[in-house]
Parts: sequence; structure tokens; C-alpha cells
Amino acid sequence: MGMPVSIHVRAVDPARRDIEAGVARVLAHLRWVDSVLSTWRADSDLLRLQHGEVEQAHAWVADVTELCLEAEDRTDGLFRAWRRRPGGRLAFDPTGLVKGWAVAGAAEHLAIVRDVAFSIGAGGDVLVGAGTGVGVPPPWRIGIEDPRRRGSVARVVTVRRGAVATSGAATRGGHVVDPATGHGITRPGSATVLGPDLLWADVWATAAWVDPARARHL
Repeated sequence: MGMPVSIHVRAVDPARRDIEAGVARVLAHLRWVDSVLSTWRADSDLLRLQHGEVEQAHAWVADVTELCLEAEDRTDGLFRAWRRRPGGRLAFDPTGLVKGWAVAGAAEHLAIVRDVAFSIGAGGDVLVGAGTGVGVPPPWRIGIEDPRRRGSVARVVTVRRGAVATSGAATRGGHVVDPATGHGITRPGSATVLGPDLLWADVWATAAWVDPARARHL
């Protein structure tokens, strides 16, 4: 998916075969999502559909399209997956939603494993949860990087189940585009959102980064 992904597990025996199998399924799920929805791979279902090379694509393309429309509606347009390309062509780029959606779906492969707590990090966002048989999982301490001092932690949050998503320009520059202007946002700072679901935490972190004042009142 063009970003680092890490998986951490807590269990009496982390090397149990069912845990290792669950981790393998998580990674396989993410690779499958990449093959379907990547905007960088010429052979992905999404790009082949956009280029007119196929008439039908994996059902995930339609699912993500609907979620992007919902995200645009929920955020009053602060999150938008359709971008104007040079020449005026409107292109669909669901990257801002796919990461959270993909990790949330992949995490289900560990959520069915007994007696394990897990943390999945992807491109700076983190999802934590637990498998079956776990009542109250142990807390995870998650550091939020200081956007003004790379490698430094600005704040630590504690999460047992849920997600932490951050949007900003410190790592990847102006990759988040302001739908109102069509330009990437490069100002200092970042926006972090905690929530029960990584998909929506990621969407709202993007919205808050685009326009903090508007997002605060939505």
C-alpha cells in the first residue's frame, strides 16, 4: 500500500500457530486491497476500470465509492475523493479513505483469534483491538509525533479498543488537498482524531486538517 505496516500482538504465547496465521491473513488482506484499489499500480482493478480496460471490477471498488460519497456528505465536503486533474478531468482517488477501511477489514482476521490483543499501525495511524475471549484488553500507549520536531512525541494517548488517526504535512508534504482550492495543504501542525473505528477517525482527521474551525462544528 506504499506505506509501512506493523502488527503487534499480546498473548501468553505470541508465537501460537493460530496467532501467526491471523497475522498472515491480515497482511494478505492488505495486499489484496492494494491489488484492487491502488492508485499507483497500473494493474489494480480501480485504475484498469478508470482507463477503460475492464467493464467490471471487484465489488470493493463500488463499496469504497459509496463510502467516499458518505464521507463527503458527513464532513460537508471537507473530505473529497474526486480531484480535478490538469486539463480539467475529474478523477476518483479514494486513497484518503482506503487505508483506514483496509486496516479495519484486515483487523477482523485477528479479532476472531482467541486470547490475543493486537495493534496494527499503518502510515502513522493505529488500530487496537482484541480477539475472542478477551474481556478488557490491556491498554496500548500510542505516541503522537510532534509535527514540528520529527522523531519527537507531542502526546501519548491510551487506548484499549479503537483507533488513532493523524493527518498533516510533516511526513508526506502537501498530499492532503483542500477541496475548496485544489491545492495541497503544507502549513505547520497536524490533526489527530481518536475514535472507535479507524475508517472514520481517518476521514475526520483529514477533515480537521483541511479546515479545523469548520470540522470542529460538524
